[in-house]
Amino acid sequence: MSRKYKFHNKEGLYFVSFATVYWIDVFVRRLYCDIMVDSLTHCRKNLGLELYCWCIMSSHLHLIFSAKNNNPDVLLGRIKSYTSKEIVKAIKENKKESRREWLLWMFKRAGSKSSNVTEYQFWQHNNQPIELWSTAVIEQKVNYLHKNPVVAGYVDEAWHWKYSSAIDYSGGKGLIALDEL
Repeated sequence: MSRKYKFHNKEGLYFVSFATVYWIDVFVRRLYCDIMVDSLTHCRKNLGLELYCWCIMSSHLHLIFSAKNNNPDVLLGRIKSYTSKEIVKAIKENKKESRREWLLWMFKRAGSKSSNVTEYQFWQHNNQPIELWSTAVIEQKVNYLHKNPVVAGYVDEAWHWKYSSAIDYSGGKGLIALDEL
């Protein structure tokens, strides 16, 4: 892994993006999005995740977060490990998933190319964390994160996207309680 993709300041505030292998559009089903939401909620309540902004797109996620226990790399690893297992399990069990065989084949194919994956690889290994060190950089990343669904053409207003914290920044209440920036 490149040095530029590591968490250098364990106490820092980070913007991070991570994507499914091959950029597969998995999060087009409510079931899989809800697994991510539940995981982030659990991590906030139990594992020291301080979550400030988030957005689930069809093939990737964006987060602005820090770790109470000064372990952002470990925390992110636990999120990715848990959600990969749960989402693959949900795909296997979802009789209505029209792409089930193809999705599992793609995840197995990705796993066979990775030395540290035993069967299915759901997430790409890189996270690309960016430490947010000034108010201007924080504002730029918050705007980028929240405008992602608008730029993708999914909604006209950022706060219309259900799987995002944009509603919280517009005076409403989103799916996940947030920490204050």
